[in-house]
Amino acid sequence: MVDADDIAARTSLRQRFGRVGGRLRPGMHGFWSWWSRALLAWLPLRLRELLGLVEQRLLLRRHDHTLALMLERGGQPRLLAELPWSAGEPPAEEPLTRVLRPQLGELPRWLVLPAAAGLRRRMLLPGAAAERLREVLGFEVDRQTPFAAADVCFDARLLGRRADGQLEVELVVAPRHAVDAALAALGPPAEGLAGVDLDDGAGEPLGVNLLPEARRYRRADSWQRWNLALAAVALVATAAALWQVLENRRAAADAFEQASLPRIEQARAASAQRQQLEELIEGMRHLEQARAARPTMVELLDELSRRLPDNTYLEKLAIENERMLLIGLSSEASALIGQLEESELWRSPALTGAVQPDPRTRRDRFTLTAEIAVEQSAAAASGATGGADAQRDP
Repeated sequence: MVDADDIAARTSLRQRFGRVGGRLRPGMHGFWSWWSRALLAWLPLRLRELLGLVEQRLLLRRHDHTLALMLERGGQPRLLAELPWSAGEPPAEEPLTRVLRPQLGELPRWLVLPAAAGLRRRMLLPGAAAERLREVLGFEVDRQTPFAAADVCFDARLLGRRADGQLEVELVVAPRHAVDAALAALGPPAEGLAGVDLDDGAGEPLGVNLLPEARRYRRADSWQRWNLALAAVALVATAAALWQVLENRRAAADAFEQASLPRIEQARAASAQRQQLEELIEGMRHLEQARAARPTMVELLDELSRRLPDNTYLEKLAIENERMLLIGLSSEASALIGQLEESELWRSPALTGAVQPDPRTRRDRFTLTAEIAVEQSAAAASGATGGADAQRDP
């Protein structure tokens, strides 16, 4: 079964939220207020009451010979009781407290004045006045009402916002002597009033507070210290939980690092071995290219044996890099250059130093040098490979 109070509260909230679009202030504050109230409207009424999310207040309305006590919950007033009010004898605080339940006695009390006790004026203001609406309207009391600002109690209502940004507001004014007379007639209950509202003429309060700031009663929240203590405990617990999570992450990261060290060392060793293997392969390739680009020792000896005359023999044959050195004895030492120039295995043969006769063999001792012929394409390839290695090795 659906609770009638829950249905009434939801209906009132929907009616109030239908006017929220015109009452919101620009910016994140207005959006947050609208969004939070819209979410809270979907919660059951009892849950909102348990969490203290339902706006409740106790309304006091004076009639001819009675004082009506009404509970306004979520914008929906409901009659609780009527106390007798004789002329000149206002109700005492004790009967008022005895009628109410202990939970209702802790609610803020508001006195609702009849509609004829106040004056209402609608105006248009710039959008920038929304942040200090009551202060701005305080300067309009003298011009919009027949009273001076010091002689009235006033408040402001924001009715809506136009498309051009202007605000539709209402100035609510009540003579100060009328408010003081109503408070004096109320008697002892007036000492605990949180505000004074004005009837809109249809039995609903306007939602303004005409009571001066200095005379408003504010009840101390008995749960405030507990709430602060619980908030502090929650904050400390959250910080401790976050710190513990962080420590767990650090410990996991350290353990992972320690477990990864052997594999990292293995990877480094494998990388070094691969680098050595690549360098070895590259060196062997270079040697193969260099060996293929130049004639072999067998080819050189064969070429020399075919081109040197029979009266010539060698004492020494040395090859260093691309330079070939011949030392020997010959009866035709001066003619050796012409015989060796036609070979394709070397270039630029030349005698080094003077030819010296050998009296023992009656031949001339000679020293001859030549450059080993190397293929240009292979030499260029080996040079490029060496340059690439030089760029990679640093």
